[in-house]
Amino acid sequence: MAAIVAATAAVGCGAASNPNDPRPPAQLEVSASVNPQKVQISPDKFGAGVVNFTVANLSGSPITFSVNGPRKASTAEIQPGAPDYLKMNLPEGTYQATVGNSRIKPATIKVGPERRSSQNQLLLP
Repeated sequence: MAAIVAATAAVGCGAASNPNDPRPPAQLEVSASVNPQKVQISPDKFGAGVVNFTVANLSGSPITFSVNGPRKASTAEIQPGAPDYLKMNLPEGTYQATVGNSRIKPATIKVGPERRSSQNQLLLP
């Protein structure tokens, strides 16, 4: 009798109660370099999803790095020679990477459709 109860309980724990949805896309690492003339982004074209910007201030003066478009975010003030980081979940669209100084030319970022799922990719955090 106990075996029948255990078997019935196990049947109730099927895929419907625990769906195996695919993982979101892996986070993308993007480099941002700010020099006295312009902001440079690499890569500057990628699919939608979570993006980690690593920002290097090579301009010689403090800056605030901002990403503006369908979503907006910015860093705290970054001192010359120092790095900072900005993590964003970017939907599809066109963005401008700017700094507070109007003499430094902004960079354009093109975000396309969502990147592929990271399902079955090994060694991801």
